[in-house]
Order: sequence, then C-alpha cells, then structure tokens
Amino acid sequence: MAGGRPEISLRQVAALVPYARNSRTHSDAQVAQIAASIREFGWTNPVLIDGADGIIAGHGRLLAARKLGLTEVPCIVLDHLSETQKRALIIADNKLALNAGWEASLLSVELRDLDDSDFDMTLTGFDERELANLLISENFEPGTEADQGRLDQLEPKMVICPNCQTEFDSREATA
Repeated sequence: MAGGRPEISLRQVAALVPYARNSRTHSDAQVAQIAASIREFGWTNPVLIDGADGIIAGHGRLLAARKLGLTEVPCIVLDHLSETQKRALIIADNKLALNAGWEASLLSVELRDLDDSDFDMTLTGFDERELANLLISENFEPGTEADQGRLDQLEPKMVICPNCQTEFDSREATA
C-alpha cells in the first residue's frame, strides 16, 4: 500500500494460495453465481492477499475465476497485517457482510424495477422462491368489513391445500 492507498495489481491465478484453515465454504451453486456475476458486471471486488500471495479474502472469487478459465485476477496486497490480523480479517470479511440486513420495501422496489427491465434476476443472487416473495406487490389494501364479513359470524370458506390438493373448510383448520 503506497501512501495508505491500496494498489490493485493483477496476479496469476495459479500463484494464489488459499488459506488452509479458511472456515468459509462455497458450494458449486454459489461459485456459479459468482462466476455469472463476474461475467455480467466484470471484476468488481479484488482478491485480498498477503505479501506471499496467500488469500485473505476472495476464496470464492478465485474459484469463480478458475471456473471461467481466467489466468489472472485483480488483487490488493495487504502486507502490513500481522499474522493474527490476517487470521481475524479472514473471518471478519465474511461475517461482517452477513451482519447486514435489508430494507425490505426498498429491496422489493429495486427488484421489481429490474424485473420490469427484463434483467436476468438470477444475477442478483436471490433464488426463485425468494424473488417470488420479494416481488409481491406492496400495494395491498385491507378490505372493509363488508368485503371480509364479520369475524364473529364466519361463513364456511373452502380452500385447497397447495401441497396435497385437499379441500377443507378453513374455519375447521383453526378450531
């Protein structure tokens, strides 16, 4: 790091050494998602390495690079860290990202806009079920008593179970 600013340099994929005690796992499906993201958006997040080309952060990105047949990847060398700091950063880099949350209503708006633009929604990292739930319209308006009936005067309401296709009176299911 010159002057406190990280410098990005290209390194040979074959020269990078994964951390043997890396506790973060990457499924084949997730590596495929990372590879698809690199293909769509380019390389947006360099691999973090130590002075001996040991990976600190970016194990999944390296696996994706190999899947894509890339021979070199952008890296930032963090040679100022002690061994203890490197080990802690390997964990913190992954855990800190997991500690973030989502503003659900804003996420839904963004995803709907992307979907309306015919964007490949699989590139967002959400699976089909998650997307279906997130793309539900937020324009729900509760009905009036006339629309819904009175709760103390329930009439039979027949519903069909989406799993087994059995028809039953919903009032009996809650009794």
